[in-house]
Amino acid sequence: MPKHNSLLRTKTSSFFSSCFLYAAGTSASFLLAWAFWSFFSSPAPSANPSPSRGLASEAALSCPAGKAGHNRSYDPPDPTFYDDPELSYTIEKTIKNWDEKRREWLEKHPSFAAGAADRILMVTGSQATPCKNPIGDHLLLRFFKNKADYCRIHGYDIFYNTVLLQPKMFSFWAKMPAVKAVMLAHPEAEWIWFLDSDTAFTDMDFTLPLDRYKAHNLVVHGWPHLIHREKSWTGLNAGVFLMRNCQWSMDFMEEWASMGPQAPEYDKWGVIQRTTFKDKTFPESDDQTGLAYLILKEREKWGNKEYMEDEYYFEGYWMEIVGTLENITDAYTGIEKRERRLRRRHAERVGESYGKVSQEHLKDAGYGRGSWRRPFMTHFTGCQPCSGDHNQMYSGQSCWDAMQIALNFADNQVPRRYGFVHRDLLDTSTVPPLPFENPASDLGGGAS
Repeated sequence: MPKHNSLLRTKTSSFFSSCFLYAAGTSASFLLAWAFWSFFSSPAPSANPSPSRGLASEAALSCPAGKAGHNRSYDPPDPTFYDDPELSYTIEKTIKNWDEKRREWLEKHPSFAAGAADRILMVTGSQATPCKNPIGDHLLLRFFKNKADYCRIHGYDIFYNTVLLQPKMFSFWAKMPAVKAVMLAHPEAEWIWFLDSDTAFTDMDFTLPLDRYKAHNLVVHGWPHLIHREKSWTGLNAGVFLMRNCQWSMDFMEEWASMGPQAPEYDKWGVIQRTTFKDKTFPESDDQTGLAYLILKEREKWGNKEYMEDEYYFEGYWMEIVGTLENITDAYTGIEKRERRLRRRHAERVGESYGKVSQEHLKDAGYGRGSWRRPFMTHFTGCQPCSGDHNQMYSGQSCWDAMQIALNFADNQVPRRYGFVHRDLLDTSTVPPLPFENPASDLGGGAS
């Protein structure tokens, strides 16, 4: 997110969807978390964007039985799109017929076809150099650990980038070249899930409702009335998005990226954005306003394939979330005291089944502001943990304390599976062991 966005950040709630990378391999990725940064980019537009919805489900139908595991050592000699010398991973080069190329690759690699329709790959990252903020690199590492934990728990792969794949696409524009390159490098993934580096999962059990997005190719956290009626550039947040790995997305990202600093009409787009969205105060073209413009002005061209999620914290503003976490902890403790199944020790690999048990007790919890449900994702917009150049509407200490509380709140959902927990959300290093059947039942016998 641009620093400017923190000045006008709307205090509302909810956001986004899918990716594919086995987090079992994330231990090596921790070495990458030296720097904290979070912006990536995308490919170039074509004249007639395809309303594609993905093709993994078609390939899955032809997957032979008994191929449960991915065969990572098998790559047949038959030519694929990778053998085309014209193929380029760069943001400048247009990709055509991507749906057909993905389909053919999956047919040649049948062990990856099963389950491909819901396969998610997460993309995040940070800058290539050490942080200016003395504690910035520590915070980056903790934010990355949070994402790696979530991916490991749910079986997603994760790609952590620390370089500019297009040198002129700096800051928030850097997400697009990375997302395009990941799509090409991972034809087995149906969804690419981009997250800013200053986001944290604060509900480790919640998973994206992919069925809700089956007719869409892009999911962002936003509020349609703020875009279409109010014409506000803060009507959505581009720091987290879920994008289907398909030709439509390649075309959409190419057009989106054409507003960036590497493009000849960059200055022109800055003027257009400010003219369209009157509450935008800075002159430069930015990714968030660019996305809002495409949703506002080009809905028919893109076939209404964008979904603005506002029913849960797809990403939520930290200032409206952090102060509620203590009460939320108490509410969940109460559930665990009443529900013996949630006190049972279990292997981390089967944790999703216990998350479903929790959901049975959260039917009346609500979502978003005022809810006592764990917020899915907390976004520290404006805190700038790596540079330390935080929004002046709050202090650096308030950002630091809030990040500690949110990260420890999230972390408690992880070491608990290993028999430990933070008793104090401002104490990162101390985790006493948990007694058997913790928390003890108020009913004396642990009734379920």
